[in-house]
Amino acid sequence: MGVQEIADKISSRVASAGFEHSVKFDTGSDGVIVIDGATVSTADAPTDCTIKLSLDDLDSLIAGDLNPTMAFMAGKLKVEGDMTVAMALSQLLG
Repeated sequence: MGVQEIADKISSRVASAGFEHSVKFDTGSDGVIVIDGATVSTADAPTDCTIKLSLDDLDSLIAGDLNPTMAFMAGKLKVEGDMTVAMALSQLLG
């Protein structure tokens, strides 16, 4: 699944969730997904928190097949910036 397809899937979840922060999923050369409140974009922008992971791991995370805490502990994803924002996002996507 590509970045745009994942962004579309995330968009339906955050549209009415009341998420009030900004987060960037950085998949390296595959691109970025930026969530800013109820808006989801594939254009790079500054955010409160950046989560770096592979596109495959992001797909698994969104599908519910990858536990975000376990992925963090295993080094599959890295969090830069406000960790509390990442934790709030995991509740939204989980």
